[in-house]
Amino acid sequence: MKKLLILSFLIAMVLAACTGNSYSPKPRGYFHIEFPKKEYRKFDTGCPFTFDYPVYTEMTHDGAGNTNSCWYNLSFPRFNGNLHLTYYDVLSQKEYAELVEDARTFAFKHTVKANAIDQRLINYPEKKVYGIYYAIEGNTASSVQFFLTDSVKHYFRGALYFNERPQYDSIQPVVNFIKKDIDRMISTFKWKN
Repeated sequence: MKKLLILSFLIAMVLAACTGNSYSPKPRGYFHIEFPKKEYRKFDTGCPFTFDYPVYTEMTHDGAGNTNSCWYNLSFPRFNGNLHLTYYDVLSQKEYAELVEDARTFAFKHTVKANAIDQRLINYPEKKVYGIYYAIEGNTASSVQFFLTDSVKHYFRGALYFNERPQYDSIQPVVNFIKKDIDRMISTFKWKN
């Protein structure tokens, strides 16, 4: 009798488990991001350079402390990010070497959290625009950094930062979208003199 009761209970449990209500865990999801249409305008102020930048951004002068008149912040308000742009007149070969080394140092400070740091040479000899592009992957504060120079008297640097805790897997579509804008900026970059 006891065995029959236990057997009946087990059969009832198996039949109850097969009622058709199956459960499977849902994958973690993120919000759908609507990207704006790619459109550009020319940045051309009193600075010794010009380039194209997206119409859906806000270009503001960096008014912090001892900033240069050609330091700007290109804000991506829709994505809570900023591309910090700095310019220096190069006065000597020593200063040029220091600026190039600073760019490398700033990019590689992210090594602790980066999965990879890819470097790409920028080379437009017809426009005398040269530099290095650093694509930084992983949960780092900055995803893209680059510098441009004519190797003689101009040095221009950009660094992309987001105003939130980095989560590379969720922000990667935005980074990929902005990288195309940065590529456009670099490919249209020209020195005025």
